[in-house]
Amino acid sequence: MTGEAGFIFNELMPSLLRGLWMSLGLIVPSAVLGFFLGVLAGSCRVYGVRALRWSAHVYVALFRGFPLLVQLYIWYFGLPRLGVYLSPYMASVLGFSLCSGAYHSEYIRGALLSIKKGQVQAAQAIGMTRLQTILHVILPQAVRRALPGCGNEIIYLIKYSSLAYMVTCIELTGEGKIIASATFKYTEVFTVVGIIYLALVSVASWGLGKLEDRLALPGFQYHRA
Repeated sequence: MTGEAGFIFNELMPSLLRGLWMSLGLIVPSAVLGFFLGVLAGSCRVYGVRALRWSAHVYVALFRGFPLLVQLYIWYFGLPRLGVYLSPYMASVLGFSLCSGAYHSEYIRGALLSIKKGQVQAAQAIGMTRLQTILHVILPQAVRRALPGCGNEIIYLIKYSSLAYMVTCIELTGEGKIIASATFKYTEVFTVVGIIYLALVSVASWGLGKLEDRLALPGFQYHRA
């Protein structure tokens, strides 16, 4: 195989596949940690005591307000000034998780506020504690309602995981940048990189749609276009 096809299949794809595995290694734990942070922060903002509500509001304001790239620079380049050293991978996962959690918390908070207060009163009337009511009555419904928004945040996470190479964590975009700089075939390289991201987003969208259908409550389904 010669020419452009030979370059793509013999030189480009092996490097991009290596970068793809690193990207998946960033996306999966960041998505899981970010979601749980969002549930925790969102719950604290709605049902927490004053100190917890204030702390959660500050967390969300900071991590939604600072650009993600600035956050990554702080974790990787800034923390060593305080004697804390993180690997590029750990700095990236930390940055993605905290930023994603702040956005997830908004969807969770909105979903929690949409639950009618009568359900809380009914749960307490049968002897459930406040914590039991939140964990077993409110949160399961809220998570279902927030899932479309949270799924959208996961889609964003797939794409902004490409920023990891800025702190020397060489994932899919980083591998593409290295090859493009060496061969000057920027159009070919980043077209293939874009196609891979498109495939990741498409698979994630399909999976999230299936999850929404599986968790849908009878009588509360909606139809996607």
